[in-house]
Amino acid sequence: MLRGPFLDRSWMAQNPDYSTSAIVMLGLPFDGTVSYRPGSRFAPEQIRLASWGLEEYSPTFNRELIYVNFHDAGDLEFPLGNTEKTLDVIRENVEDIYADKKRVFGIGGEHLVTLPQIQAVSKFYNNLAIVHFDAHTDLREDYLGEKLSHASVMRRCSEIVGPENIKQIGIRSGMREEWDFMAEHKTLCHKSSDLECLRGKNIFVTVDLDVLDTSIMPGTGTPEVGGMAFDELMSWFKYLKDFNIVGADVVELAPDYDPTGASTAVATKVIRELLMIM
Repeated sequence: MLRGPFLDRSWMAQNPDYSTSAIVMLGLPFDGTVSYRPGSRFAPEQIRLASWGLEEYSPTFNRELIYVNFHDAGDLEFPLGNTEKTLDVIRENVEDIYADKKRVFGIGGEHLVTLPQIQAVSKFYNNLAIVHFDAHTDLREDYLGEKLSHASVMRRCSEIVGPENIKQIGIRSGMREEWDFMAEHKTLCHKSSDLECLRGKNIFVTVDLDVLDTSIMPGTGTPEVGGMAFDELMSWFKYLKDFNIVGADVVELAPDYDPTGASTAVATKVIRELLMIM
């Protein structure tokens, strides 16, 4: 008999038993519609490995991961080159998670993977709202004629939850018509109190890592200078901890563009801290 010990490729501090978990971490390695630099499909695997460089304890929230009670289900496998089938696979698996009375924590991959999660969660929760951290509006009606794109994911999500139920934080890039959309529907947040209108709703939190400044997050597909510092993002998380978060994802790390590994380490810590408020 082998004696080990053996390296674990799952997220550290996860509950290995799906049936007794409250949250299911789901790897979503898809980047088939990226408009600039591909590579976010490699993020879930690299994030899992990097997680072992973190402590289980968060001083920000005075909480340990073991009390989050999440299960790492691994990465879904997708048919290469078939965006619609990929989205179907995500939606079906997320529906299974909620049918089992659990919540999802998705790790992308590109931002389009949020859409099928919202489609699934909306079947189980009324009064659903989205808190969207990003550098980009993601509100295009289409990108080069394609409605299913990471550049239009929030526009598609708004068709499910209603634009009045989307709040966007950190946005600093987009087409004129997208900024007009944000102004018309008052989606853009400048201060934490702008989220008060969502209190009492069921919240899905989606974090595109390019919301962080390129100085700390160069490893992303569409870097955009002028972004948040890490502590600023944490201040928003602190405000959200008293909201009813029913699902979340973290997307758009493209690890190979930062050979130092620092971007992957930052992404991993963002995930740990977001888990703490669920």
